[in-house]
Amino acid sequence: MLKRCTLLAAAAATLLFSAASQAQYKDEYTVSTVLPSAFPWGQAADKWVELVKERSDGRINMKIYSNSQLVSGDQTKEFSAMRSGLIDMAVGSTINWSPQVPELNLFSLPFLMPDYAAIDAITQGDAGEAIFAAIKKRGVTPLAWGENGFRELSNSKLTIDEPADLDGLKIRVVGSPLFQDTFTALGANPTQMSWADAKPALTTGAVDGQENPLSVFDVARIDQVGQNHLTRWHYMADPLVFAISNRVWDTFSPEDQALLKQAAIDAGQWEIQKSRGELDDTLAAIKDRGVEVTELTPAQHDAFVKATQSVYDKWTPRIGEDLVKQAQDAVAKRTQ
Repeated sequence: MLKRCTLLAAAAATLLFSAASQAQYKDEYTVSTVLPSAFPWGQAADKWVELVKERSDGRINMKIYSNSQLVSGDQTKEFSAMRSGLIDMAVGSTINWSPQVPELNLFSLPFLMPDYAAIDAITQGDAGEAIFAAIKKRGVTPLAWGENGFRELSNSKLTIDEPADLDGLKIRVVGSPLFQDTFTALGANPTQMSWADAKPALTTGAVDGQENPLSVFDVARIDQVGQNHLTRWHYMADPLVFAISNRVWDTFSPEDQALLKQAAIDAGQWEIQKSRGELDDTLAAIKDRGVEVTELTPAQHDAFVKATQSVYDKWTPRIGEDLVKQAQDAVAKRTQ
């Protein structure tokens, strides 16, 4: 009898805790993204919101704010805003969060990941777990991986198939010092600006070129602003992270934490498969619009690798030598 009473009391306490926890839930949670629903990035966020609402029977509602509008267009401030609780959740880029989480610069190391198998070997292995731990330690709980894709190079001036072709070109880059160092090593003139300012700058000729995944080039119609030369050099990939502020995460019951995480995992896998599957059609559409697409030979690729070695020398200590080696080993041992 005593044991039964104890079990009943424990069950009642659990129910009261769950009810109290849910009573603290917001009517709506903010979700920040850089790109809207027309892009795979925005679609990843859409899928997450849809799955959470469906699986929670409408108890947990999330609203997406794209174009970094919650941080006045400055995507590099997204992580800090989430850490402080000004933003509840995000589907964010490892690039944009790297100023606050140095380990995320791993993905920006030039030519680290030659193919999708290499990306997966890092994100789904020990290196990925170490990176998630680094994010969590800085005030944000990572839940799952998504993907923005390999970033390719476009410009309005010439065909680029060797480092010397970049000499003096003004290239728009995101707000990460590592990008500045990469393009400086290649002889270019990197110009930092937000995505909101990039297309106007390309239109006026303030910059000569930019680097982005093919999906972004296609949907944003970068070819319409004179970007008629595109080089597929796969110099880096841009994983996305589904995440939530630690402050907000701690307000959810364990059951709802599990729900949010699994929904993020499922949305991420859905988006990765979708974006990779659409790549051939995207490339064909870009070529059909008259864009010259250059594919590097192995020898040409190696020339770019050698030209950017100084970036590794400078940034490996900042990222963490153990983490970089862990990632390089994972890539070397990957299965195709």
